Amino acid sequence: MNAAVLYTAGGPGNFILENRPVPAAEPGQVLVKIHAFGLNRSEIMTRKGFSPDVHFPRILGIECVGEVADDPSGEYQNGQQVAAFMGHMGRHYDGSYAEYTVLPKEILIPFSSKLPWETLGALPEMFQTAYGSLHIALKIQRGETILIRGGTSSVGLLAAQLAKSAGLHVIATTRDEAKKTLLLANGADDVMIDNGKLYEQANANNTPGVDNVLELIGTTTIKDSLKCAAAGGRVCMTGMLSEKWSIENFDPMGYIPAAVNLTVYDSGQIRVADEHFRQFLLDIEDGMISPAIKRTFKLAEISEAHCFMENNTGAGKIVVLI
Repeated sequence: MNAAVLYTAGGPGNFILENRPVPAAEPGQVLVKIHAFGLNRSEIMTRKGFSPDVHFPRILGIECVGEVADDPSGEYQNGQQVAAFMGHMGRHYDGSYAEYTVLPKEILIPFSSKLPWETLGALPEMFQTAYGSLHIALKIQRGETILIRGGTSSVGLLAAQLAKSAGLHVIATTRDEAKKTLLLANGADDVMIDNGKLYEQANANNTPGVDNVLELIGTTTIKDSLKCAAAGGRVCMTGMLSEKWSIENFDPMGYIPAAVNLTVYDSGQIRVADEHFRQFLLDIEDGMISPAIKRTFKLAEISEAHCFMENNTGAGKIVVLI
């Protein structure tokens, strides 16, 4: 099989496309023939060497969609469509930047769909992250308001559609005035141009605090986002588009306003139930949800795909087709 292998941390050019034997599945594992996978910002950080628990050489990739090629237990038949979700994939063991991979059965969801692989490849972590942040972490309710900071990211665009369909008033942010139309087309009721000081903007316009904030930029903006929440409001830090893991000299009493709740969502720790993902596929097939896909690449173009992801300014998921 062909695989993109990372032997040392560094730039996008460090990926080496090489031919490797197809791995064999052991009990509790499934051999998956990969058809597509989405790229994720966390993979940039791993590639750069910012994931201390990852040892090289490693085949990266925290998600994929494909078909079962071998299940020693016989539970899954060959050809069964499956989606793989984050669970140390591409970190503690080899991931999806390859034509085949061996995965533990517990991170797989079997499904049946006529959607093209290009669309399916964009979905596992994008759905898991957006849905989990909204419904598990924030526990959104109809009639509430939500501020989505980092709205033009793939997760931000999908979260806006899901929140709108759940009956929320959606405010989304972008740093680019030209992307306002994109946000409005993906479920946003209002758009704020993010200059790093949303709380000051809201105060200047006498805008009341929101019930929910989905923080996708990360540690560089979380303090300002917390101020945007009303008393009793909820803030979920999910994304790290800023590529910075931690806050220096973190002072909880100084950072978190009184009666505002701060939480996180991490699909590696808690999973959305399988039936929600299958319903999500049906909603796409019925035209109720339209996931934004920015561009597709081939496996041999993985270095170019990483350059594109690192340099672009959002507006959809990047998918690699095998």
